[in-house]
Amino acid sequence: MEFTRITSIKDPLFAQMHKLMQEIFPAEEVLDFPLWEEPLEDPGIRVFVAVHEGNVVGATEYRYYEDWNVAMTDFTIIGREGLGIGSFLARHRERDLKSLAAANGKELFGMFAEIYNPYLDQDHEFGGIKPMNPYVRREVLSHLGYQRLDFPYVHPSWQGDGEAVGGLDLCFMPSDENQGELPANLVADFLNRYYAVLPNKPKEWLEMVDKLSARTTVPLLPL
Repeated sequence: MEFTRITSIKDPLFAQMHKLMQEIFPAEEVLDFPLWEEPLEDPGIRVFVAVHEGNVVGATEYRYYEDWNVAMTDFTIIGREGLGIGSFLARHRERDLKSLAAANGKELFGMFAEIYNPYLDQDHEFGGIKPMNPYVRREVLSHLGYQRLDFPYVHPSWQGDGEAVGGLDLCFMPSDENQGELPANLVADFLNRYYAVLPNKPKEWLEMVDKLSARTTVPLLPL
């Protein structure tokens, strides 16, 4: 299996990856094909696919923020069972992020991720791929060390229609397992920067970020 970076929508592997995204994720979570052109060319956004026998069988997108020394896992896709795709992607992503942090003269502080909460929303089938089942994914990510940030979470729809998307938790995997909270301003600033690309923000999201900005810390709780 190969861990291959995609930097252009003209890469034939990207067409395979986008098709896989459409099969796995609900429509409001998938950016339209042509709108990927700029993100893929952004050196700070890292999109890799797992290629097995010439076919894209998994993918991950993530980014590293030098000024905060934190990362964000945008998504991880496992497109086929029985190949060890999840651990393959996680290992290579971790190595890459550690090298980026080392080049920044630091050890990675931690990583954000939006994680589906099946106890809130059970409507998503995720292409019928068993490893993508939200109950399975939630437990796997808990084992990796992700914890839930203690506030009700929504995010703007990636369809750009200004709708609020729920059914997820914003989570964080601290490098220090004893860390029990995050500065609230870090969380608010991260969300403002992460979703700056979407100008049409829902009222629920704006109110959520305002409430975060008024807090001092946000506890980290078990998933």
